Amino acid sequence: MKNKDVEYFKELLTNHLEELFAQAGDTVSGMTAPKENFPDPTDRAALESDRNFMLRIRDRESKLIKKIKKALERIENQTFGLCEKCGDDISIKRLKARPVTAHCIGCKTKEEAFEKALGL
Repeated sequence: MKNKDVEYFKELLTNHLEELFAQAGDTVSGMTAPKENFPDPTDRAALESDRNFMLRIRDRESKLIKKIKKALERIENQTFGLCEKCGDDISIKRLKARPVTAHCIGCKTKEEAFEKALGL
């Protein structure tokens, strides 16, 4: 992979990581701020539902943060863009679609077919 491509992905991943950290900070401050007391149980239930939804989103973002950090480590180790299973190059097109990927399309397709066969 060319140096300019590596720098592009490094900047892309770093910017995405910073955005996720900023959103996480907003969630924490929003959840620790005092909330109104809702006498209506329906209003209270709606608030709790919204909070649970937000926490699920943040949980998914937490997992994405870990993947971004691993991708940045691969950039530093000069293994970014190489499939962890077969060692082949991962196409730029695939990396642009999913920059945190660690597998080429062939290996990922096989992995997903195996998971589907197991019912995972």
